Amino acid sequence: MPATAPLPLLLLTLAAAAAGFVNALAGGGTLITFPALLAAGFPPVAANVTSTLALAPGYLGATFAQRRDLGAQGGRLAVLLPPAAAGGFAGALLVLRGSERAFTALVPWLILVAALLLALQEPLRAWLLRRRPATTTGGAARGGGAWPAALPVAVAAVYGGYFGAGLSVIVLAVLGVTIDDRLTRLNACKQAIAFAVNIAAAACFAVSGRAAWDAVAAMAIGALAGGALGGRLAARLDPRVLRATVVLLGIALGLYYLRR
Repeated sequence: MPATAPLPLLLLTLAAAAAGFVNALAGGGTLITFPALLAAGFPPVAANVTSTLALAPGYLGATFAQRRDLGAQGGRLAVLLPPAAAGGFAGALLVLRGSERAFTALVPWLILVAALLLALQEPLRAWLLRRRPATTTGGAARGGGAWPAALPVAVAAVYGGYFGAGLSVIVLAVLGVTIDDRLTRLNACKQAIAFAVNIAAAACFAVSGRAAWDAVAAMAIGALAGGALGGRLAARLDPRVLRATVVLLGIALGLYYLRR
């Protein structure tokens, strides 16, 4: 793709910084970067590819931050990460091999679904806190209890590779229903799964020729900086307010693109 002009590149970097900040506190950063790339004139598929590549490094940081809760889940991750990566790669292929017109028609609905999933995040966590036990079951480390989650995780991962916003909500719901463990450990497992999905999709997108690499590089730096700032301010800000703001933004953008 041709080089992005300096002013749009600066604005995209700021949008990515906002997305990284939001992801560190509440999630839903794609609802900022993807519309920003559309507004900058990127075709929808190229915008999706570029957004995924730019935000992918942030998932590594989030996963690393929860390494303590992942430490005893090697068996579980061995079961769930391969279908997650396969699903993410398959979803990315669907984007690349489908028509631009079809993806463009889906854009408003993808944004609205992502906003809905983000809105459900807090009620889902509250439900899981009531449902999950306070202690860890013996099968957690061995991974024996993870097999019922493998197929649902793979299906969710296809969506994650195709668009991605709200994937964490779906995965956490799947894990909460199929695996008997503490919410903190399920949340860490969810983060590792989201990382696998996004890295697999990013690997597919990276060789597609559809990415604007100057925008990817600038936005990745912005997203990492925003994520670091969000991590520092996490104790001072209410994520519910930020999440509600992103949900309302997503609904407004989805309705706007639907009317267009």
